[in-house]
Amino acid sequence: MKLILITYNEAIDDEVSEVLGHCGLEYYTKWQRVLGKGKLSGSHLGTSVWPGQNNVLAVVCEDDKIKTLLCCIRDLRKKLGKEGIKAFVLPVEEVV
Repeated sequence: MKLILITYNEAIDDEVSEVLGHCGLEYYTKWQRVLGKGKLSGSHLGTSVWPGQNNVLAVVCEDDKIKTLLCCIRDLRKKLGKEGIKAFVLPVEEVV
């Protein structure tokens, strides 16, 4: 199992939800109104100077679904470009 952290512009929340559904992933933890600055997406600091905010999803995923999820995220990055989405894959040692 892996933990996939997906950080993305709040403007593409519907598209990210569709990706999860397409991949058969229905369980996650979501943080909304997260602030940050990306190399390609720029600053999302929730201010008048740097508007916009991000969301973060934490998805624990079985190994057989990871490849599909990452492929869909890559496709979304190509399609939406500057809106910003990144996925980080971390090992899950144990779930209690």
